[in-house]
Amino acid sequence: MTTGKGDRAREAEAEAEAEAARRFGRRSLFFGVGAAAAVGPVLESCEPARAPGGGAGVVGPGKTTVTLRVNGASRRVAVEPRQTLAEVLRFELGLTGTKVGCDRGSCSACTVWLAGVPVCACTLFVLDAVGRDVTTIEGLARGEQLHPVQQAFIDHDAMQCGFCTPGMVMSCAALVARKPEVTLDDVRQATSGNLCRCGTYPRVFEATLAVAGKKGA
Repeated sequence: MTTGKGDRAREAEAEAEAEAARRFGRRSLFFGVGAAAAVGPVLESCEPARAPGGGAGVVGPGKTTVTLRVNGASRRVAVEPRQTLAEVLRFELGLTGTKVGCDRGSCSACTVWLAGVPVCACTLFVLDAVGRDVTTIEGLARGEQLHPVQQAFIDHDAMQCGFCTPGMVMSCAALVARKPEVTLDDVRQATSGNLCRCGTYPRVFEATLAVAGKKGA
């Protein structure tokens, strides 16, 4: 029985598709390994993921109880491993000052401090915050005494709808804490990831520069 040209063409096409699939699989593997290597140093291990004796533990799929250090206080809360820090702060701990706008780290409305560093809480699993100090907008004030950046936002009318304001304040307060003498470019860079749909950026810049003792660029 002879094989026709059509059969040979189909066989060649099938072989080409199989080879393409093999190459794609190898590329996916290399990409996955590279991504894991890049993210690994950032996503530190957390206490609930360690079993007694130092071995790796298994968490989930149900809830597990963890202790979070939030605004200087220890808070025990039952969480699902899939929950983000933003979800737990808002819905489990009632700290609704942390806003969720995009839920993908694009607007920075959910900015909190993790060990003093501003992070988007909607992109961080809550388990990755265990054992690290979390500061939310509610933790900046000292009783009735507002944080200087919070007060400056009021004085300079740096708010419109207010939805982005907590994230903006957290970003600007972190900048001032890290670098007391700041320039306009510093403030622009610090808030470059904070989306304000009302366009209050000029007043935000003024407020932050006022706290840093600056009157302009």
